Amino acid sequence: MACMSSAQTSDDSLLDEFLEDRGHDTRTWDESYNKKQCPECGGLHDVDARTCTVCGWGPN
Repeated sequence: MACMSSAQTSDDSLLDEFLEDRGHDTRTWDESYNKKQCPECGGLHDVDARTCTVCGWGPN
């Protein structure tokens, strides 16, 4: 039985690097249990959050 990994593939990493070099923010929410964690400040939010209520960060 194959195991699915949540790690990015090298193609995904290359695409992220390409976009970041051109000024795009490629960060996304970190998810743990039933919460989202802001990659900017570490604030925890419900899974339906769209922006961080602590620092205002939101994925583009």
